[in-house]
Amino acid sequence: MLGHITDPSTPHGLVRRELPEPEPGDHDVVVGVGAYAVNRGELNLLADRADGWTPGQDVAGVVVRAAADGTGPAEGTRVVGGADQGAWSERVAVPTHRVAAIPDDVSFAQAASLPVAGLTALRALRVGGSLLGRRVLVTGASGGVGSFAVQLAAAAGARVTALVSGPHRVAEVEALGAAEVVTAVDEQTGPFDVALDGVGGGVLTDVVHRLAPGGTVVAYGVAGGEPESELAFFDFGSAPLARLVGFFVYATGEETFGDDLAVLAEMISAGRLDPKLGVVRDWAETVEAVDALRQRQATGKVVLTVS
Repeated sequence: MLGHITDPSTPHGLVRRELPEPEPGDHDVVVGVGAYAVNRGELNLLADRADGWTPGQDVAGVVVRAAADGTGPAEGTRVVGGADQGAWSERVAVPTHRVAAIPDDVSFAQAASLPVAGLTALRALRVGGSLLGRRVLVTGASGGVGSFAVQLAAAAGARVTALVSGPHRVAEVEALGAAEVVTAVDEQTGPFDVALDGVGGGVLTDVVHRLAPGGTVVAYGVAGGEPESELAFFDFGSAPLARLVGFFVYATGEETFGDDLAVLAEMISAGRLDPKLGVVRDWAETVEAVDALRQRQATGKVVLTVS
């Protein structure tokens, strides 16, 4: 089968070539890939595993081989899932607890956007507890996780403030259901009961300064590329009993990933969640799509379709 592998001898360090077929464990299905998404965190993995690694986590397609232990969907089922690696290929093995069937009216491209970004947004918001009637801040709101988080928080009854990088992104994020879209977190914003931050650096410090007493900041990334925030005791002076939570989606119980992916896919089908696909290309253009993400030329999810 064809698939992508890191190769330092090539100009972009990534090449598509013939690869061995996946070797599934008893608890794995083999998915014939219809689409896969590229996540910003995978850019670091491409650099760290530059010789012989098969990238790819987010995948959607059709089960071509059911799990030997009898768990998971049957052959022929349209699914979305989160692989350990190798999803940038024609076929990939995925544990059945990380797979969910998708409705017929949800495209593979839409579904492929869900695993990393959708699960991160959904589970990070859960850390903040009930959102009904609460003020929620989402930074990096036009990105993959951020755009999901804005919609999910609004659907849960929160009043959402969205932070974006500039005025050119305001309209698109307003359309996601944000009550307010800002380009800076300052004394004119908040205070917030819950905040999701994937930018880091100085933005994270600004967010802490605008917490309500007892509020929660859930930090899930450092997309801004800035040095880590040097938070200190007095940064929490205006928000006694506030907390800062370091969030890693794979630490939240992957045994129920499939359950949550099913919820997200059903929300897309019902018109309650828009994946906001930014770049959709044929998988022959994977290298170009990765470069667009690396150079910050893509807004929303970057998805490749396999014909």
